[in-house]
Amino acid sequence: MEFNVPSSAYVHIPFCRRRCFYCDFPVSVVGDQRNGNNSGTIVHYVEILCNEIRLTENLGQPLKTIFLGGGTPSLLSVGQLSQILDTLNRQFGILSDAEISMEIDPGTFDLAQIQGYRSSGVNRVSLGVQAFQSELLTACGRTHRVEDVYHSIDLIHQADVSNFSLDLISGLPKQTIAQWQDSLDKAISLSPNHISVYDLTIEPMTPFGKQYQPGATPLPTDEATADMYRRAQSILTSAGYEHYEISNYARSGFQCHHNRVYWKNRSFYGFGMGATSYIGGDRVARPRKTREYYEWVEEKITNEGKRISYQNPDPSDVFLDTLMVGLRLAEGLSLSQLVQQFGQERIAELWTCLQPYQKVGWVEFSSADYPTLAGSNLPEGHIRLTDPEGFLFSNVILVKLFETFDQ
Repeated sequence: MEFNVPSSAYVHIPFCRRRCFYCDFPVSVVGDQRNGNNSGTIVHYVEILCNEIRLTENLGQPLKTIFLGGGTPSLLSVGQLSQILDTLNRQFGILSDAEISMEIDPGTFDLAQIQGYRSSGVNRVSLGVQAFQSELLTACGRTHRVEDVYHSIDLIHQADVSNFSLDLISGLPKQTIAQWQDSLDKAISLSPNHISVYDLTIEPMTPFGKQYQPGATPLPTDEATADMYRRAQSILTSAGYEHYEISNYARSGFQCHHNRVYWKNRSFYGFGMGATSYIGGDRVARPRKTREYYEWVEEKITNEGKRISYQNPDPSDVFLDTLMVGLRLAEGLSLSQLVQQFGQERIAELWTCLQPYQKVGWVEFSSADYPTLAGSNLPEGHIRLTDPEGFLFSNVILVKLFETFDQ
């Protein structure tokens, strides 16, 4: 089974001022007064990160997309960001029109910083707003307030970063439908080209996981969070945003190209603490703790090995990965491509498996005559989840798919 050569890179910047109460990401807390200009910890991490990049074999394609996530990448100094991007460019090459995205948090950067980020190559930023009510931000452990959001947007405009996204979270403790609608309206009023809306997930080892039981008060009920999802879909699409992925909305021409690499189940490099790469069908996760990550990179330096180990992936795993990520997209999955990659028999089984969900309106087949097609005649059209109901109940469908195909 052949896989594409990666032309995308995810870079993890783990540093945060504080850990948000819902966060299960691999992060390192540096406090309110530390950043890339005055933290030896951040300086050292960037050096190790760049070493890892240098130790990774260039498989032959320059980078078309780069995503700096976290953590809070806007705690980096401009010089540190440039150091990372320069290292990537020397090792792999970066196309002149590459999409270079960076997560930033309100209150963690000034005008000179974001101008420097832009001059270094960043052409897309994602602002972690989460909510437009200060009481909800406090309840989440966020360090910014609503006024910081508006100030950050002003800085983004002054720096002439036209491609920016806002992140929002629904289902927060004590969050009401009215508050959620207010957050959506205020996000739209700021005219971002992209809006991501995520439903709160209670992770076991987080402060929220220790404090709350999923579905219990003061968390909104399942019915309320479903209402929030439907409202987001209605309000954002009415405002001109295309609902192109379960959690993501974009104006025409502003979908996140980097994230589409994940949803298309294509190969990508991953760098940094806790990051995962996906190459040759093989996922390699870096250690989630700082010391273990440093030791992992040091071992590679000691062994002087730049080769990436390829393994023959289990076809069932690849098939399920393709379904799991591809069905997140509004366009769904191409029937002809599925047949070419996995065979007529397996896709016919998939069609049968999804029939009950088509009947209740959660799944849509754009090629109704698929079961009659055989041999070399490849079906046209797509399998997709309906919006919003199919997206809303996607976990139910995925559980059934795993029960059927996870052999």
